[in-house]
Amino acid sequence: MNSAWQSQPVPAPCILGVWIGMMVLLCVGYGRSEACTLSPDHAGLTFPVERVDPVWACRLQSIIQNNSIESKLGPIQTALSGALYRYLLDHPPFTAAMIRRLNLGLYQSEGRGLGRFWGDDGEGSKGIVELVYEDPVSRIYFLEGTHESRWLPHVTGKAVVFLRIGVTGDANSHEATVSTLVAYTKLDNAFLSGLASLLHPLVSRIATSRLQKGVETVDRLGKVMGEAPRRVLSEAEKQPPLPEQHVAFLRQVLSSRHSLDQESSDGRSIP
Repeated sequence: MNSAWQSQPVPAPCILGVWIGMMVLLCVGYGRSEACTLSPDHAGLTFPVERVDPVWACRLQSIIQNNSIESKLGPIQTALSGALYRYLLDHPPFTAAMIRRLNLGLYQSEGRGLGRFWGDDGEGSKGIVELVYEDPVSRIYFLEGTHESRWLPHVTGKAVVFLRIGVTGDANSHEATVSTLVAYTKLDNAFLSGLASLLHPLVSRIATSRLQKGVETVDRLGKVMGEAPRRVLSEAEKQPPLPEQHVAFLRQVLSSRHSLDQESSDGRSIP
């Protein structure tokens, strides 16, 4: 299934690119407490944390309160409608397959249970993403992943990610998505975590590049869908077959977008 951390926009939510990119944000193990309370406020955004399953509260609280790095990405606009953005976000294996078929990236993803996915960005970051909470405008994720590069040793960790989704219009009056992501991370390795202040610029630079690439990949995917819907459908329908429900959804969304483009081009619908 990739921007300095606090001062500059850092996934997107990637859709896929975003959450795979986020797997380079690495943190610690679970906390144990009889009563764990999550703050609803994160980087100026408010999330309905009171709706989070209590089973998750202590696991998330430990990472948030003891994070090595706190980061924010966005707001970032992508050329996707809200419905399509959320669909791709919630079906990473399908999204990864379309990105590869359109030669936009090397992402891979597999389902590992309800709301749980494995992802690999093809550039050293991989791991598991679990959906902790969702509603039409918010997502909360728990990530456990690894990152390898020539600049850093094999690093493992966990992260808590808050994602806010908004809808706006682009220059052509098409619906577009605006997303903002807040992530809390901490390294598993106590020695590296202790050196967080020294490693911060390097880790930030690597994570930023992954996340930024994820955002750009998602935006390119949206632009291709808008500019070449027939090509996108053709790739989706090629062998090996993708799940029919995904192809059917894509067909419906792209045909609707194509019809709107025809109508707006000269003020009338074209049969």
